[in-house]
Amino acid sequence: MKKGERRKRELLQIAYGMFVSKGYENTSVDEIIEAAGIAKGTYYYYFQSKEQMLEEVIGMMLEAEAEKAEAVLRADLSVPEKIVGIIASIQPEQQERTIDEALHRPENLLMHDKIRGRLFDLIVPILSRAAEDGVREGLFDCDHIPERIRMILILSSDLFDGHNPYTPAVIDVFIDATEKILGARPGTMGFIRALVRAPQDVQ
Repeated sequence: MKKGERRKRELLQIAYGMFVSKGYENTSVDEIIEAAGIAKGTYYYYFQSKEQMLEEVIGMMLEAEAEKAEAVLRADLSVPEKIVGIIASIQPEQQERTIDEALHRPENLLMHDKIRGRLFDLIVPILSRAAEDGVREGLFDCDHIPERIRMILILSSDLFDGHNPYTPAVIDVFIDATEKILGARPGTMGFIRALVRAPQDVQ
């Protein structure tokens, strides 16, 4: 990694820590500059705005999530477990919720869509490899795998992003839809029920 790239990465790590601890909205560019010990001109050499820095911080988070997804793909798990594990690995960590909340603000709608597209570009190939293993093992009967995986990701991202409440019935429909999309026998993905508790069930 070149010196400039390494310095930019260091600034992103500083911003990430402050966004996590203080929240994106409560962190100013001046505070990031002070914590990094740099001149304001140096900051704007790397980033045009705080919004651009947020986008690149989230991009760094996506890279980490893709690495976790690859680790799940290599794990000694069944194909259905790998698919669910990969989807679970691309959810923000609990401490990253403040950053995720910023991404869901109305003024960041375009950035949200852009980031979601980048996430899908990273994860669809990984999930597709797991689904292809499922086809080879006779668990799934389907073609156009990347397109099917993208559809499952759309459903799961809307369901499990922490911003939309879901019920046991919604989980049942998600399981049924996933099995149909992959051409799996009914019950293949039923173990998801034991992994997900609807918010309404949590006292």
